[in-house]
Amino acid sequence: MMRILLFLATNLAVLVVASITLKLLGVDRYTGQNHGDLLIFCAVFGFTGSFISLFLSKWMAKKSTGTQIIDQPRTRQEQWLVSTVERLARDAGVGMPEVGIFPAYEANAFATGWNRNNSLVAVSQGLLERFSPEEVEAVLAHEIGHVANGDMVTLTLIQGVVNTFVMFFARIFGNFVDKAVLKNENDGPGIGYYVATIAAELVLGILASIIVMWFSRKREFRADEAGAQLAGTGAMISALRRLQIESGQVESHMPDSLAAFGISGSLKNGLAGLLMSHPPLEVRIAALQQRG
Repeated sequence: MMRILLFLATNLAVLVVASITLKLLGVDRYTGQNHGDLLIFCAVFGFTGSFISLFLSKWMAKKSTGTQIIDQPRTRQEQWLVSTVERLARDAGVGMPEVGIFPAYEANAFATGWNRNNSLVAVSQGLLERFSPEEVEAVLAHEIGHVANGDMVTLTLIQGVVNTFVMFFARIFGNFVDKAVLKNENDGPGIGYYVATIAAELVLGILASIIVMWFSRKREFRADEAGAQLAGTGAMISALRRLQIESGQVESHMPDSLAAFGISGSLKNGLAGLLMSHPPLEVRIAALQQRG
C-alpha cells in the first residue's frame, strides 16, 4: 500500500508541475476550442519529458544505485564480468556497454541507456556473491537482450504517447467541467478547469501507467528469450529459479525508475499487480520451458 501511495503522490507532483508549466507557457489557453493545437502542445511536452529521462538515464542510474563503473578491472571477478559482457554484446550485435556493480545484498541487475551502442549494464554485489557463474552470465545475457531489443527507446516512445493523451484528455475534461458544469462564462479558464484537469491527470496517469507496465511485462519475455539464446535456456531457467527462491527474502532497493529494466520484480495483487513491471517468475520459467 505504501508503494501505491508513493506512486500516487509522485504522479500528483509531476502533474501539478506540468500544469503550472503549461500555464506559464500560455499553452492552457487552448482548453478545447482548438484541439489540434492542444494535441501538438501536449505531444511536445509529453515526449520532451520522456526523452530527457532517457538521455539522463545512465547518469540517474549511477547516482540512484551507487553503481561503480569498472573502468579498469582490479580483480579476477571484475575481469570476468567485463569480458563476459563484452562477449555477450558482440554476440548480440550491440556496442560494448559500460559495466558496473552496485552495492546491494539483493540479487538484481539492470540495463539502461539511450541507444544500443551507448548503454550501461550493472549487477548487484549480492547477485555476484550468491549466483553461479552460469547464472550470472544468463542474467547478463537477459540485460544485453534488453539493450539489443531497444527496450529503453521503445518504452520511452510508449511513455511519450501516453503522456500526450493523458494531458490532452485531461484538459478537454477540465474545459468541460469549467464551462458546462460550473458555467464559467469568462473568456479564460476558471479555477474549476485547473482542479478538474489535475484530478483527471492523476486518474488518467494511473491508467496510462497500467498500459506502460503491460508493455514492460511483454518486453520481459523477449529479454528472457534473448538471454536463453545467448547463454543457454538451461542457464536462463536456473537463474530465474534462483531469483524465485530469493524473492521475498530481501526487500528490493532498486529505484522505481529502473525497476522495468531489472532482472526481477516483486509479485503483487490487485491494482499493484497491474503496475508490475515484470511477469511472475513462474510464468517466465514456464515460457522458457515451453520454448525448449
